[in-house]
Amino acid sequence: MKALGWWLMLVGFLRLASVWFGFFDIWALRLAVFSNTTMTEVHGRTFGVWTLLTCTLCVLCAFNLDNKPLYLATFLSFVYALGHFLTEYLIYQTMAIANLTTVGIFAVSAIGQNLQLELVKHVNNLDAVAVECTSTGPSQGFLKMDNPITPYCKNRGLMFH
Repeated sequence: MKALGWWLMLVGFLRLASVWFGFFDIWALRLAVFSNTTMTEVHGRTFGVWTLLTCTLCVLCAFNLDNKPLYLATFLSFVYALGHFLTEYLIYQTMAIANLTTVGIFAVSAIGQNLQLELVKHVNNLDAVAVECTSTGPSQGFLKMDNPITPYCKNRGLMFH
């Protein structure tokens, strides 16, 4: 398993604590996250279910890093979480800066890791696409059969050598 997979597993299992607090210890969730507001048990359970969903995404993605839709959904869950916590702090003022910092560390580091990973993949594939998908016409081209960009080139009418 790649380092990103291990990191996603860690984050997923750490989120289980928030799920527990949301369902069974609303006071701890209030102190750890939403310290500037009152919370009902319904709020806690809603937060718990939402966090359980993101926890599930992390664990599933850790084992399926090559699954692009799952990878994107997991990545977006970190973006949405960061957006949620930023609005809670900046607009609704239900969080203290210390609490925002704690939850923000995970969201920002996940977003940064994912962007870096995608950038590296993109740069590594640029040369391969340029060389292996060159064509002088719709039915000419040069492409290796075992290349991951084969479907990309094949859909553009390129032939195999």
